[in-house]
Amino acid sequence: MKKFIFGFIAFITLIPLQGQNKKSIKNDIQASIERQKEKLIDISYAIWEAAETSLEEFKSSKLLMDYARENGFEVKENIADIPTAFTASYGSGKPVIGILGEFDANAGISQKLKPIKEARIAGAAGHGCGHNLYGTASLAAAIAIKEQIEKGKLKGTVIFYGTPAEETIFAKVWMVREGVFDQLDVCMDWHPGDTNESGTQSTKALVDFRVSFNGSSSHASSDPWNGRSAVDAMELYTTGLNYYREHIIPTSRIHYQFEAVGDVVNVVPDYAKIWTRLRGNSVENVNVLYDRALDIAKAAALMTGTTYETKLISGIYEILVNRTGAEIMQNNMELLEDISYTPDEISYANTILSETGKPQIGIDGELKPLMETLPATGGSTDVGDVSQVVPIIRMSATVAAKNGPWHSWAVVACTGMSIGHKGMIYAAKALSMTMADLFKEPKLIEAVKEDYKKNKSPKKYVPRIDPGPPTLD
Repeated sequence: MKKFIFGFIAFITLIPLQGQNKKSIKNDIQASIERQKEKLIDISYAIWEAAETSLEEFKSSKLLMDYARENGFEVKENIADIPTAFTASYGSGKPVIGILGEFDANAGISQKLKPIKEARIAGAAGHGCGHNLYGTASLAAAIAIKEQIEKGKLKGTVIFYGTPAEETIFAKVWMVREGVFDQLDVCMDWHPGDTNESGTQSTKALVDFRVSFNGSSSHASSDPWNGRSAVDAMELYTTGLNYYREHIIPTSRIHYQFEAVGDVVNVVPDYAKIWTRLRGNSVENVNVLYDRALDIAKAAALMTGTTYETKLISGIYEILVNRTGAEIMQNNMELLEDISYTPDEISYANTILSETGKPQIGIDGELKPLMETLPATGGSTDVGDVSQVVPIIRMSATVAAKNGPWHSWAVVACTGMSIGHKGMIYAAKALSMTMADLFKEPKLIEAVKEDYKKNKSPKKYVPRIDPGPPTLD
């Protein structure tokens, strides 16, 4: 009986001790992020200033790799034959928890650090999606965990993934194909936004492809009958796509961009090229759109007596939402205070909103309650492909004015200054605290994995890319 009583007392005593231990670790983690703060701001600003687009992020990836090495991580470069992709790992054994970091910019939206539109470098790129903050915060979170492993308070392996080219060709798909994420138990992710919330929403799957039309040139006035217009074919192709819009599922999307359309008005053009993007809430829906679009391209060539060629650029899957992981993340975000802003920051945001014709509602730094998972209404990300092979826990953090236009100068103006920096620090803390829970409690990892298995399609995941490394051609 005495053994039972003493055993029971030891058991009930252990519970609060475990809670105190986790609280101590999370306090240490937050302190680590605060210690790193100035360095993180410097790195994120240097990446903001470099503003390198997909597959050209050599300065940006080096900044992150150098910081990882300074903090004792083993860095491996040229992952999946992508020069700007890398991993930075620390620790040994299980569990193995990864965290994603992006750093590419958006073309053509260069902006000064001011709330009125003015390019820093005319025609240059800018961080209109906050990826200068994204990779920096994720690496900071990995470093905070590394310190706890180093002290013996946590056991396992943490891996930071430097993932380039999210804005165009979706380099994570090539990394997934090469098995880069296969060793992970769980993977962490975040994205800059205009709200603080745990990740409960999916994204749209998509396919990107080019259609080239080839005809024959002639004088557009003296003998147009001898010409076969590639631009006519392209116009018929886009006309077909636009008539098709009425008959697609309402959550689907069709975009295109003319890339080559002839040179002069008095010559029947013999070449035209168009980039097409089709989106839907599932890969299966995208497959239907893709098959029809290819038929429309074929019909356009037949109607104009031209030839055509299609080339796949890439395609991505929708995100598999992991609500178990989202609840763990939500619990940690609730431990953090809402992000507060100075009157100058609020005025800065409202000026941006005024300039873009939006209601002047400032910045939203409050944590949102855990949201119901609804059909995807927003964009797409190659994180979706990672989520097909490993459970993903996600979040977003406020880095810009509320309801301002994304992928625009309005976000660039925020991601290089204090509004963006505050969201970066908030994300780093929430990510690392959630990782600490997973390292400390294996049962949480098992629950996240069960959620993943429940939602994963029984169909085998097949990446939608051609053989070879990614290319912008």
